[in-house]
Amino acid sequence: MIIVGLILMLIGFVAGIPILWSVGIVVALVGLVLLLLGRSGRRVGGRSHYF
Repeated sequence: MIIVGLILMLIGFVAGIPILWSVGIVVALVGLVLLLLGRSGRRVGGRSHYF
């Protein structure tokens, strides 16, 4: 999710499409939160890690 968010942010920045930039930020932040929760040992949604 983090990589997809970064790709969306890059496309939005290069193409000048602000909605892609905003969606990319949200997707990257969600990916980072899930990564941090998984690494801290907390189970999220029945899974102990997200890839």
